[in-house]
Amino acid sequence: MGSLAPLRLGFLMFPGFPMACLTSAIEPLRAANEIAGRREFVWRLVAETPAPVRSSAEIGFDPDETLQETEGLDHLYLLSPPTAEFADPRRSPARLRWLERTGITLGAFSGGIFPLARAGLMEGRPCSVHWCYEAAFKAEFPEVIASESVILRDRRRNTVSGAGAVFDLMLRLIEERLGRDCMTEVACWFQHPFVRDEDASQKVPVARAGATADRLPPTIREAIRLFETHVEDPLRIPDVAAAVGISGRHFERLFKRETGQSPLRYYHHLRLSKARQRVLYTNDSLREIAASIGYVTSSPMIRHYTELFGVSPKDERRLTLAARLSRASAPRVEAAE
Repeated sequence: MGSLAPLRLGFLMFPGFPMACLTSAIEPLRAANEIAGRREFVWRLVAETPAPVRSSAEIGFDPDETLQETEGLDHLYLLSPPTAEFADPRRSPARLRWLERTGITLGAFSGGIFPLARAGLMEGRPCSVHWCYEAAFKAEFPEVIASESVILRDRRRNTVSGAGAVFDLMLRLIEERLGRDCMTEVACWFQHPFVRDEDASQKVPVARAGATADRLPPTIREAIRLFETHVEDPLRIPDVAAAVGISGRHFERLFKRETGQSPLRYYHHLRLSKARQRVLYTNDSLREIAASIGYVTSSPMIRHYTELFGVSPKDERRLTLAARLSRASAPRVEAAE
């Protein structure tokens, strides 16, 4: 194993990228190098320009090289918020497509799947999409298969839902290169509780229940699945009860006991939460958003949205955009040594 050239990874940072994803990638690789006693993994920070890139935690990172300069990588991963745009919308996507043709494995962490898809590099491929971005992603890229898997590796594409799953992916790369014993030691260094299978589903919180969906009884999980798959064309609650094989009254009692809400209220909140994703992460009109969650017109959706979230969709979009612009124009912070 030691005679192999190091595996070379690049991390393409966009302003506002999730810092936890970057550290979850680099730290296990650093530990593997220490345990192996040699540089089995090397990494470079990449950006579109030479300027420091500020993360979501307001900490700046100096890139080692620009996207146009980078070459010789085995893997390149995009890290960004879902709203990220290319600073150079012509040359940067073209460069990514050129790198893909050279045989590099491309990937994305968390919101990085959005610019990767915008570059035209996910067509006809499934990908892992974080549950909190799912509605916005499906609206923008209906031709791309969005998966609930925490990690999805498919034909030189590695997509990962969030920071914890990034750590899992790095453990897989370590295992493939250095063996299971080294991978296990790295996991234990960081007290990583377990290594998830690549096809493991994401943990998704159940609103107001203090639990995740996988901990619910099968009947309630199936009902929630039906709610999730019928957002644009809402089902009647009695029909859902019949579909899961219990009486309407028993369904109401069981659902409220397990989630703390009536089925109708839960379904209502679920649909509005999907609308909120599109308010925050797309430019869709309120009419389009309302239609996507089963409202005939936007007025009742706006009223219900404001009641639930305490702010109108129009105002929330405006305030969020102002906050993003403020962060983008903030003074640069030098990266720590």
